[in-house]
Amino acid sequence: MLVAKKRVSLARPPVEWFRLACARFDVEVLRPSADVLVAASFLPQPLHGDPADRILIVTAREHDLTIITRDRAILSYGALGHVKVLAC
Repeated sequence: MLVAKKRVSLARPPVEWFRLACARFDVEVLRPSADVLVAASFLPQPLHGDPADRILIVTAREHDLTIITRDRAILSYGALGHVKVLAC
């Protein structure tokens, strides 16, 4: 989004940059399963309604991952013990 809004410029198209970064840092991209997508609608409250954030949270919970974020809502949700978070 930052590239689309012209807040960040990249030397390569975003998809190419992303693929190269994943390869360089040996990052595995997880595709959300149907179970994850459905579970995103049934997370414990309180949590705001951003569907993308909800999918990230369920994916992190499913794979025992920590979300590194500045998002206050996700950090607050983590403070309640619903997902592992790390503020950046």
